[in-house]
Amino acid sequence: MEGVDYLSDERQKAQFDVEAMKVAWAGSLQALQLSNRMANLVANDPAFEKFTRPMMGRKELLKNTLRKAAHGWKLIVDLRLTEEAKWLRLYIDEPAYTDLHWGMFIPAIEGQGTEEQKKKWLPLAQKMQIIGCYAQTELGHGSNVQGLETTATFDPQTDEFVIHSPTLTSSKWWPGGLGKVSTHAVVYARLIVGGEFHGVHGFIVQLRSLDDHSPLAGITVGDIGLKFGNGAYNTMDNGVLRFDHVRIPRNQMLMRVTQVTKEGKIMQSNVPRQLIYGTMVYVRQTIVADASKALSRAVCIATRYSAVRRQFGSRDGGPETQVIDYKTQQSRLFPLLASAYAFRFVGLKSITTTATADGIEECRKLCGGHGYLVSSGLPELFAVYIPACTYEGDNVVLLLQVARFLVKTVSELGYKKPVGTTAYMGRVASLMQNNCAVQTAEGWLNPGAIVEAFEARAARMAVRCGRQLAEFENPEEGFAELSADLVEAAVAHCQLIVVSKFIEKLQQDIPGKGVKQTLEMLCYVYALFLLHKHQGDFLATGYLTPKQASLANDQLRTLYSKVRPNAIALVDSFNYTDHYLGSILGRYDGNVYPKLYEAAWKDPLNDSDVVDGFHEYVQPILKQKLRTAKL
Repeated sequence: MEGVDYLSDERQKAQFDVEAMKVAWAGSLQALQLSNRMANLVANDPAFEKFTRPMMGRKELLKNTLRKAAHGWKLIVDLRLTEEAKWLRLYIDEPAYTDLHWGMFIPAIEGQGTEEQKKKWLPLAQKMQIIGCYAQTELGHGSNVQGLETTATFDPQTDEFVIHSPTLTSSKWWPGGLGKVSTHAVVYARLIVGGEFHGVHGFIVQLRSLDDHSPLAGITVGDIGLKFGNGAYNTMDNGVLRFDHVRIPRNQMLMRVTQVTKEGKIMQSNVPRQLIYGTMVYVRQTIVADASKALSRAVCIATRYSAVRRQFGSRDGGPETQVIDYKTQQSRLFPLLASAYAFRFVGLKSITTTATADGIEECRKLCGGHGYLVSSGLPELFAVYIPACTYEGDNVVLLLQVARFLVKTVSELGYKKPVGTTAYMGRVASLMQNNCAVQTAEGWLNPGAIVEAFEARAARMAVRCGRQLAEFENPEEGFAELSADLVEAAVAHCQLIVVSKFIEKLQQDIPGKGVKQTLEMLCYVYALFLLHKHQGDFLATGYLTPKQASLANDQLRTLYSKVRPNAIALVDSFNYTDHYLGSILGRYDGNVYPKLYEAAWKDPLNDSDVVDGFHEYVQPILKQKLRTAKL
C-alpha cells in the first residue's frame, strides 16, 4: 500500500536520538545539511534516473553517463556550487570521467606542480576547458610504480621531452576517463636525461584535439572493453594509451619536486620526494571514505529487508518470525553494521576495502534469493566497488609495505622510540609478558582490556616475524618466504588502529540522547567480532586462554540482542534517499513485495507475451520440426 511505512514499528524501538546520530555520521550539522540538499536535488531530478542503467548497451550507457555529467556540471555552474559540488557528484552515483578529473588529475597538478604550472593548468581544469585523467598503471605494471616502462627522454636540442611506449606492456591501461573523453593526462614515465634513468615522474600530455577531439599525432588511445557487472563500472571509459615518440615542452614535466633545466641538469627541491605519490595517498583517503559509504549502503539494504522478510516460526497461525530476529542473521549482519560505523570514523585502505567488498557480498547473501536481483541494488553496488581492492595499490602489496615498516620498527626498538601508530611497540616488553586478565563476559566491556588485547596480538605477531626474518642470511629471501605471515601481522596492526581510533572517537563529547552509548555498543561489537574471528591469533600468541575467548563470544551474543531494537534506526541514520540507495529491498517504507512485482513487469522481455525468437527456435522443438527449421 502506497504511503504506508511498514517499518514504523521498528523505528519506534530506537533507544537513541536518530537526528543526532545523523549529525554524528555526517561529521557536522553543516555537512548533514549540505548532504541533504544535494541528495534531494538529485533524487528529485528526472535527469539522474538510474534504474534503467543495467539494461542499457555499452554505447547507450556511456552516452547516458556523459549526459548526466554534463547536466551535473550545468547545475554546479548555474547554482554556483562550491563545497556542495562533491556531494552532488556523490549522489549522482555513477562512475564517470569527472571522478578522475576532479579526484586525480587536478590533485596531481596541485600536489606536484610548481606555482607557475598550477597557475597555467588549474584554471583550465577547474573550468573544465580541459578534461584530464591520471595515466600511471600499465598493461604490464600496476603496484610496482618503479617498474613502469613508458619513457620520457629529454632532448636538449629542442628543449622537449619525448614520451614513448617502447613495448606492448608499456601501454597505459585502466585509467578512467582516458578511453573516450580526456583531452589531457598526467602521464607517469621513466625520466631519461643524458642516457641515465632518474626515477618515475609525472608529465602533462595533451591527448586529443580541443577542436574535433581526435587523437593527436603519435597517440593511440581507446577503451579497454567491458568490465564486471551489468551497468556498474561500465559507465566509465577505462582506457588504453600508447605513445609513438610524442614530444612535449620541457615545462610540462611536473617539477615541484625534481626539475630538469634547459641544459639537462637535474635539480632537487627541498620538497620530499614522497610527494610524487601524494595523489595516490589522497585517493586512498577518498577510497576509505567510499568504503564506509558502500558498506553502509549494503548494510542498510540488508537490515531493512531482514526486518521486512519473515520465514518460519509461525505459532497458532500468527505471523512468521522476522529474519532479523534469528541469531544466525544477527551474527552475520550486525558486525557489518558496526564495521560501517568504524570505517566512517577511521580507516585504512588495505583492510577497509577488502572488508567492504566481502561485506557487500555477505549482505547480498543475507537477502536470500532476492539479493541476486539487480533491483536489490546489491549486485551493482558490488560490481562498482570491488575494483577498490586493487586500484591505487593492491591490498596485499599495501599490507606487505606495512609489514616491512613493522619489522623495521621491531629491529630498531633497542635504540629508537616508536611513535605514531607503532607507539605501542614501546611497551613491547610488557605486551610480550603480560597476558589477559579478563575473568567474566562483562569484563570485555572495558576499552582498556580490548585495546591491550589487540596491542599484544599485533606486537607478538610482529616480533615473531622479526625473529624469523633474522634467521635468514638474505633478508629479501626471508621476506618473500614469510610473506603470508607478514601480511597477517600487518592485518593485526591495522585492525588495532581501527579499534583504537574508534575508541578514541568515543572519548569525545558526542551530543544527543543515547548516541554515545549506542556507538560504544557498536564499537564493542566491532572489536569482539574481530577477536572472535581471529581468535586463533590471540590464542596462538598466548595472550588469551580458550576460556577468555569463549567469554568474549558470550558477550558478543549479548551485544547482538542490544543492537537488535536499534538496527533500523542505525541504518536510517545513514540518511540515504531511496534514489541513492537504488534498492527495492532497502526502501525506506519497507514496501518491498509490491515494488518487486511492479519492477519485474518493466523488464523489456515483458514487452510482449511471446518472446522474440520463439517462433524460430522454440516452436520447431515443440512441434517436432527441428530438422526442417531454418536455424
